[in-house]
Amino acid sequence: MPQSQDPASLQQLALRLQEFAQQRDWGQFHSPKNLASALIVEAGELLEHFQWLTEEQSRNLPADKKQAVAHEMADVLLYLVQMATALDVDLIEAANAKVEINGQKYPVNQARGSSRKYDEL
Repeated sequence: MPQSQDPASLQQLALRLQEFAQQRDWGQFHSPKNLASALIVEAGELLEHFQWLTEEQSRNLPADKKQAVAHEMADVLLYLVQMATALDVDLIEAANAKVEINGQKYPVNQARGSSRKYDEL
C-alpha cells in the first residue's frame, strides 16, 4: 500500500492533525516556535515518568505506567509532526539523512560499545 494511503503514515497523521486543529481554530497558535515549546514541555512530561527510576526499573515498566509513557511519547510525536508540517519538512527524509550523517560521525570501528561523543572518539 502506498504511503499516502496507509492510515498509519506520517502524512496521514499530519493531515489528521491539521483537520483537528482547523476544527478548533488552533492553527493561529501553531507557529514553529510555539510547537517547539510545546514539544519540549511534552518531552519533559515523558521524562518525568522515569525520574528516580533505576535503569532496570525504566526497562520494566508496569502496564499502567507503560501506557502513560506511551501517551506522552504520542504527544511528543504529534507536536513534532505538526512542526514538520509548519516548516514543510519531510521527517522521514530528514531522519534518513541524519542516520547517514551519524554513520559518518560514528564509524563502527571507533564507536562500537562506546558512549563517547563523535568529537571524543
